[in-house]
Amino acid sequence: MTSLRELFLRHMAQTSLAPMGLEISHAKGVYQIGTDGKRYIDLISGISVSNLGHGHPAVVQAVTEQATRHMHLMVYGETVQAPQVRFAEAICSQLPKELDSVYFVSSGSEATDGAMKLAVRATGRTQFATLRNAYHGSTLGALGVMGHDMLRAPYAPLLPDTLRLDPNIAEQLDQVNRRTAAIFIEPIQGEAGARPLTAEYIRAVRRRCVSTGTLMVVDEIQSGFGRTGSMFAFLDAGVVPDIVLMAKGMGAGMPIGAFVARKELMSLLSHDPVLGHITTFGGHPMSCAAGLAGLQVVLSDGLMERAKALEVIFRQRLIHPRIKEIRGRGALLALELGDAALVQSTIAKCLEMGVITDWFLFCDTALRVAPPPIMTDAEAHAACDTLLSALEV
Repeated sequence: MTSLRELFLRHMAQTSLAPMGLEISHAKGVYQIGTDGKRYIDLISGISVSNLGHGHPAVVQAVTEQATRHMHLMVYGETVQAPQVRFAEAICSQLPKELDSVYFVSSGSEATDGAMKLAVRATGRTQFATLRNAYHGSTLGALGVMGHDMLRAPYAPLLPDTLRLDPNIAEQLDQVNRRTAAIFIEPIQGEAGARPLTAEYIRAVRRRCVSTGTLMVVDEIQSGFGRTGSMFAFLDAGVVPDIVLMAKGMGAGMPIGAFVARKELMSLLSHDPVLGHITTFGGHPMSCAAGLAGLQVVLSDGLMERAKALEVIFRQRLIHPRIKEIRGRGALLALELGDAALVQSTIAKCLEMGVITDWFLFCDTALRVAPPPIMTDAEAHAACDTLLSALEV
């Protein structure tokens, strides 16, 4: 009989020549459980998606109840659906009052593409600025504002007029000018290895955008919904961007994304032409029901404070000669080992010992530590024990 793994390799399109290949039976809390019964601590939250861990009862209940009402009805924006409306209202309540209009999509890449279209529509410009080692998605449009050539180069030519700036170097912002439609920034650069932008730099970006009429787009796809100790990391800088991107942890495990802007800006997509941006599955009612339940849990259970507490544990416990630096904020951290081969061997050893960790696309010398903020102290210490043991072998 053909095994499930063989069928996986035969029929599932592969994203690498060496997939992790774990066969998972089910998942609960911070654990993924293999078909052989082995338990794995999920130290990466499915790449910052499972902010509430796996199978959170509030999310399961919300999805189950919504499934009994309706699933897909019509392409986004044509019918009044309570899960979408209530979730949009809740998201806006966590943002500066100016950001009051949500466009739901299906993923972070689609959120980036939508924001790019909106920026061109609003400004009449076609130049985009991005930061070195930025990751904003993998669609052809999002590749245009990617800050690393590893994934861009094989698909060139892309957008013909893109600036690439070094993060936290305010002097380079002079290159953003009245030809620039938008600048995209991540408050914490995820795939660069959990590297925060300084509050001073974020404010400098805002000032430059105001002076040149450029839209400021803040990407909270990895950092949003409480993971960094704030609902959205940009809020710590005290600025109001023009557009905010979100996805990943937004759906509490369900697929969804969004870009958020002020109403008068977002309205440009509704006319000249009508249907200036459309999506079939964006804001799927089950995903919105899950996302709303998840957001309510983040607020009611104090998960932003919990993310900060986890950071303290990891920084205190993960002291080892092979760990050169710990970067990031809250439950979005990178352990810099300074050696890509050591990172890969440590990932493999952790997996053997029951912990799932990973590397970063544009920083292969660092280990990803981004657990669900619901993680208990005991689970965090167990994960640290494994990491330290793996570094000793």
